[in-house]
Amino acid sequence: MERCEGTVAYLGPDGSYSMLAARQLCPQAQGLPCKSFFEAVQALREGRADSAVLPVENTLQGAVTQNLDLLYANDALYAVREFLLPIEHRLIAREGTALSEIRRIFSHQQAILQCGKFLSQNLPHAELIYTDSTMDSLRHIERAGDAGIVGSHVRAEGFAFIGANIADEKKNFTHFLLVRKGSEHLPAHCEHVCFAATCPHEPGALLKMLQILSVYDLNMTKIESRPIKNSPGTYCFFVEFKGDAADRHVRAALDRLREYTRGFKLIGCY
Repeated sequence: MERCEGTVAYLGPDGSYSMLAARQLCPQAQGLPCKSFFEAVQALREGRADSAVLPVENTLQGAVTQNLDLLYANDALYAVREFLLPIEHRLIAREGTALSEIRRIFSHQQAILQCGKFLSQNLPHAELIYTDSTMDSLRHIERAGDAGIVGSHVRAEGFAFIGANIADEKKNFTHFLLVRKGSEHLPAHCEHVCFAATCPHEPGALLKMLQILSVYDLNMTKIESRPIKNSPGTYCFFVEFKGDAADRHVRAALDRLREYTRGFKLIGCY
């Protein structure tokens, strides 16, 4: 496995879930917290970072479609490693704040969505306000009645948690990918391969694309569709399957997929 050193970009600020994933994937690297996933990818593209860590799926909310789009739109970027991070969301507010006092809740959109059941049942009248990240919610808690949703790992002076885990499902995980620039960083061996492609305009095109995997005895583990910008009715499919990139069946399947599909891009091997 290639060592992850240098600088790693991620959605900040420090203390975010992305930072936790970055530390697991790149423990020797210097962190570069960014204000958005787009900025993290730009830092990698422009050479200000040697790698970037992006969440691509959550077990409650599904795909993080913005990041799928970013990976597809940048030809030179490849996912080279994965990490599954347990997620535990908790309400945080100024010390002494009671649940009944909360009137505004700040957090990243994904975190708020993942706590929808708790919020509707316990704080139905609270205003929900999206922030750049879960950690960013802390700086918005300015007055009595304000609260944020952050990870259970967060510690901040003058703040305290209200209750325990408020996620709709207690077994909640987010799938992160370590992204590098250049195909030379792809691992020689892997457990999963992910690609994206658009099917030809013909009857049964998606089935024909997936049958290529079946012919080579490859087990698909994930599929996601995304609309192609500026092309209504056209979709790009993101497909993950189990396989080692060094295996001849995997290489043959990828060659056949490149021939049959349009806009084929290898997203990564991990």
